[in-house]
Amino acid sequence: MSERYSKEKKVGEGTYAVVYLGKQLETGRNIAIKEIKTGGFKDGLDMSAIREVKYLQEMSHENIIELVDVFSTKDNLNLVLEFLPSDLEVILNNKKITILPSDIKSWMLMTLRGLHHCHRNSILHRDLKPNNLLISPTGYLKIADFGLARSLGTPNENLTSNVVTRWYRAPELLFGARHYTVAVDMWAVGIIFAEMMLRTPYLPGKDDLDQITVTIQALGTPTEDNWPGVSTLPGYNNLTVFPKPSRNELRNRFPAATESALDLMNSMTVLDPSKRFDTTKALLSKYFTESPSPTDPQELAEKTNKRD
Repeated sequence: MSERYSKEKKVGEGTYAVVYLGKQLETGRNIAIKEIKTGGFKDGLDMSAIREVKYLQEMSHENIIELVDVFSTKDNLNLVLEFLPSDLEVILNNKKITILPSDIKSWMLMTLRGLHHCHRNSILHRDLKPNNLLISPTGYLKIADFGLARSLGTPNENLTSNVVTRWYRAPELLFGARHYTVAVDMWAVGIIFAEMMLRTPYLPGKDDLDQITVTIQALGTPTEDNWPGVSTLPGYNNLTVFPKPSRNELRNRFPAATESALDLMNSMTVLDPSKRFDTTKALLSKYFTESPSPTDPQELAEKTNKRD
């Protein structure tokens, strides 16, 4: 254990890592220590740990979790991260918190700004979901958990399609695409946007096959007409054809959404990945300039810190 930090209590545990709340002794600052067991891998260290360190060292942005330090002990690699006490999933599930359209706009803006920074550094996140969007004590949303992240591949490089938590997985991944782009992250943000407005998961598939069904029932079936080349993807087969939802249907699903909010959500969840908005187009959406203005992070902090 480094003499620079203390461990206070365990706050989370996964298969290969344990997360502790701790303190930076010199400053008294709260930190999180992610202790990754290095002994459990036959080749030494888990690839996801190496990726997480590499990408967080490369990026510094107010909407991306800060990697404070890295140190190793005999059996562990320790990532010292800024401590972020809440996440978007916790907030959306807490019905005691009233979420305003301006709050959603603020979280969307911060998510897209953080993701824009990842993408301009040629980094795909590949696991965006509400509980990987952490909230700081000052109300800032920060993208975390870069264990599935990777550099943007070359056009001929095969990537795994088994990424992104199922409910946020883009259709090209569901159909087994081995070549994909930043569009997979944009799809996830579009689905998170829908979830913020509904306060319940938008496309909750029970398994991978059901996820395809749930997705096409809600957003229409991909065909060669609306997505040229889709039938060549390995997992694509004869699908029941569901129509794309009409504008009125979307208004009924999202009664509080403005027209430009629906436009932005639609633009991030286009079935054909080549037609999906990137972060630049999304950030320039009219949604962000129309009334109401995004809630100030400090106001968000007061709201979310009151939770029981």
